[in-house]
Amino acid sequence: MAQQETDERIDDEFIDDTQDCAEREQAHRERGTVRPITVIGHPLLHKECRNVTEFDDSLAALIDDMFASQRAAEGVGLAANQIGVDLKVFVYDCMDDDGVRHVGVVCNPVLDELPAESRVLDDNNEGCLSVPTAYAELPRPDYAVVRGQDASGKPIAVRGSGYFARCLQHETDHLYGRLYVDRLSKRERKQALKMMAEGTPKYETVPNEG
Repeated sequence: MAQQETDERIDDEFIDDTQDCAEREQAHRERGTVRPITVIGHPLLHKECRNVTEFDDSLAALIDDMFASQRAAEGVGLAANQIGVDLKVFVYDCMDDDGVRHVGVVCNPVLDELPAESRVLDDNNEGCLSVPTAYAELPRPDYAVVRGQDASGKPIAVRGSGYFARCLQHETDHLYGRLYVDRLSKRERKQALKMMAEGTPKYETVPNEG
């Protein structure tokens, strides 16, 4: 019985982000305004963002804009600094490897450190709206837990596996000033940036100065 109670308590930590996904995403999107996407080289993408300290109407409006911008750019996750806002918040609308849709928002995210013995790497392709038209293989753990706060400031935890785990790690990285290409070898990074230079994004971006 004690073990069962412990398991139930652990399960209670995690939000259920699989319910009413279409309705919730659409409501955010319809309230929001699409903003252009910042690309690699933009200063906000290369430094740690500020913690969210006020869970107010302006944060709610930002989240709406982020969902609208994410959909317009056909992304599965978006961090605030990708639309030029210096705050630790990301949104996601992502399928996991079982085809289950997850929609949500995390403020002030922190990734759990996985024990080395339980870490299984997935080395699938990864891309980024802020490095448009480029992709590269990048090993990441195939399971992730992110802890933070929801839009009202309530503590939450989100867990994901496979592609969704990659999304959670990728977006958390953004808010600490790290792009996925920063995790590549020099040769792989150079190749990704070459792909970006030769491609044309299908969504509006913010031109970098200089």
